[in-house]
Amino acid sequence: MGFFSFFLVASMPIIQVLLIGLIGAYLASGFSNVLTTSARRDMNKVVFTVFTPSLIFASLAKTVTLEDVISWWFMPVNIAIIFMIGSILGWIACNILKPPQHFRGLIMAFCSAGNLGNLLLIVVPAVCDEDGNPFAKEGRSICRSRALSYSSLSMALGGLFIWTHTYSLMQKSGKLYHKMQSKSIQCPADSDEEQSTQDAGRAKEDGPAACTDEEAPLPTSVKPGGEHSEENRLEAPLLSCDSEVSDKGFWRNLKDAVHQFIEELMAPPTIAAIIGFVVGLVPWLRSLVIGDGAPFEVVQDSLQLMGDGTIPCITLILGGNLTQGLRKSGIKRTVIIAVVCIRFVILPVIGIAIVHAAYGLGLLSQDPLYRYVLMLQFALPPAMNIGTMAQLFDVGQEECSVIFLWTYIVCAVALTAWSTVFMSVLS
Repeated sequence: MGFFSFFLVASMPIIQVLLIGLIGAYLASGFSNVLTTSARRDMNKVVFTVFTPSLIFASLAKTVTLEDVISWWFMPVNIAIIFMIGSILGWIACNILKPPQHFRGLIMAFCSAGNLGNLLLIVVPAVCDEDGNPFAKEGRSICRSRALSYSSLSMALGGLFIWTHTYSLMQKSGKLYHKMQSKSIQCPADSDEEQSTQDAGRAKEDGPAACTDEEAPLPTSVKPGGEHSEENRLEAPLLSCDSEVSDKGFWRNLKDAVHQFIEELMAPPTIAAIIGFVVGLVPWLRSLVIGDGAPFEVVQDSLQLMGDGTIPCITLILGGNLTQGLRKSGIKRTVIIAVVCIRFVILPVIGIAIVHAAYGLGLLSQDPLYRYVLMLQFALPPAMNIGTMAQLFDVGQEECSVIFLWTYIVCAVALTAWSTVFMSVLS
């Protein structure tokens, strides 16, 4: 299989995403004005509560069996390693680049959560259909069937991690962002008459974001008005109004952590993943829903039909948000470069080392296609569900669209190059 032919295969899903995104951008632009902000928000809620759970359940219940879980046990470990290493690298990047506080969870999400389903479902089976690929020794149909099984399991497991770990990061970022906004509006400035007079004068020129207090006044050399940067506007409320931090105590913190974890488990996609696992692993439940002649086969078909709308809807929302991201963004170029380097340089190298080490220890099956999928999971672009969560929690939507734009453009070349490297290593 030549480099150019595989380049075409690997580029097709990326081009499809970009084309659908362009349609979404046009629908959200002033030329069409179909996907307005409120329309995208409502559409996003449907994706979150209906389409994504349907896709995860239909894929997981149909694909995963008890035998598969036993033989493919390393895949959830591999995905957990990706999320752990990606989060650590994202945290390091945040400490070096020092973005605004409410962007940190978003950056860590982009570095840890990859597109573990949509692209694999398109790319891996397409590899099996190509002449000269190293995975179709038993025939293209068998290779394609295995590819769909691996990709579906990856999608289901990825959804479980994304709607717990990444969901938590984005939810915390959203709460922090809205807390900062409310502080900037409601921050009191009544320490004395002189301070109130100064703050009133600043409020006329700067708006509510210029609010300060005695404990953390703004430097007198910094004048209000146009010289304030957007970052200063966001950080000032944290300096001025967040000084009353109290220690809740160990048991209160533990209770809050457990409550937060349960809340994340109650997210519709997470519930769908758990139910899908149960149905797939319990033979008599599986026989009720899956297969020709199953009593409730229509349920599976209906869920599959709704799940098919997930990818185009998410991509249209992504393209619609892109219209905002092209006009303004609080994200720095260095942050975009850091995310690209982590996802397409550092993680793939780590992936080769981890998969080779696991295979050398006898933890993986002999199937090279399985190892190829494990390596490919390290080289994928960020999950589009991050954009869904950004829309859901109303935080960093413009920044998400800009990062998506550049990572998916780079992915067209990087994923192809790394796929070629993985195949040459495994052949």
